[in-house]
Amino acid sequence: MTMPQTSALSKMGERRVRGTRLGFRVDAETKKLVEHAASLERRSLTDFCLTALTETARETITRNESLVLSARDRKVFFDALVHAPKPNARLRRAFRSAQERVAS
Repeated sequence: MTMPQTSALSKMGERRVRGTRLGFRVDAETKKLVEHAASLERRSLTDFCLTALTETARETITRNESLVLSARDRKVFFDALVHAPKPNARLRRAFRSAQERVAS
């Protein structure tokens, strides 16, 4: 029986395994602001910062790895898939050339 591993990116409420350090310096005003926010949530400064950093990183990745289409763009895209134009001579030549390179 194996125990599930807990990572530093686990959900809130689970114990986090911290194996590496990430250090940075902030000005006194920023530190005071973050300490105040952490105290309002009754959390340690480290836990507050780690959670905020992780959530922001996930949001940034999602925002940059997602493609959102307008209704018009979505219609054009699916229409092109459903009613794809027939390949012209230039596309057929390019396809044959690619097949020959892969076969070699």
